[in-house]
Amino acid sequence: MTEAAELPLAPDEARTVFGEFFPEAVRYAELLADAGVKRGLIGPREVPRLWERHLLNCAVLSEVVPESVTVCDVGSGAGLPGIPLALVRPDLKITLLEPLLRRTNFLQEVVELLGLDHVTVVRGRAEEVLGSLTPVHVVTARAVAPLDRLAGWGVPLLRPYGEMLALKGDTAEEELLGARAALSKLGVVETSVLHVGEGLVDPLATVVRVEVGESPGGVRFAAKRAKAARVSRTRRRR
Repeated sequence: MTEAAELPLAPDEARTVFGEFFPEAVRYAELLADAGVKRGLIGPREVPRLWERHLLNCAVLSEVVPESVTVCDVGSGAGLPGIPLALVRPDLKITLLEPLLRRTNFLQEVVELLGLDHVTVVRGRAEEVLGSLTPVHVVTARAVAPLDRLAGWGVPLLRPYGEMLALKGDTAEEELLGARAALSKLGVVETSVLHVGEGLVDPLATVVRVEVGESPGGVRFAAKRAKAARVSRTRRRR
């Protein structure tokens, strides 16, 4: 069995980014380094770079998230980027969407331990909650899938004129170029690649922003969403 690496001390940038919620960020990092590794949510080799590569890299996403909106973190996994975002942005109402039970159990424990009253954990896949989950202003994701596939899951969860913010790496521009046709079919009207975290993370975090028009997911998903909503209302009346 691989011995877990020791969690390094938080860098000065973490105090700047998390502010008054820095103690909660430290507790979350400790949980990831301990229970997160033991439960297979993150690899032990990630522990030495938890702060720079994971927590800070996710927290700076807040720079491009509008104020006081609803957010769905698709494929939240161990809570990245959803939980760092929740720590720096208590004005947001965030749903952590994750299909695997062991991950949702961990997420629920973290939410309760950190007192994140503005965060809800939902177990399920994006395509399964379509119609039952209230459409959101912003969908976030990190390391979930290639952009065209990710958009197929995330974009239909948006409300009209919402946006998906996907943390990507060096291939962001290439992925975006390859996904343009798929994005167009999903009702996407604007795309861009942003770099955030100036003076806080090195390299800067790369974010692909995908903005939709009045029909998130396109015509096909509009019909599917309406049907799912009708089924959900029928079940509630029973």
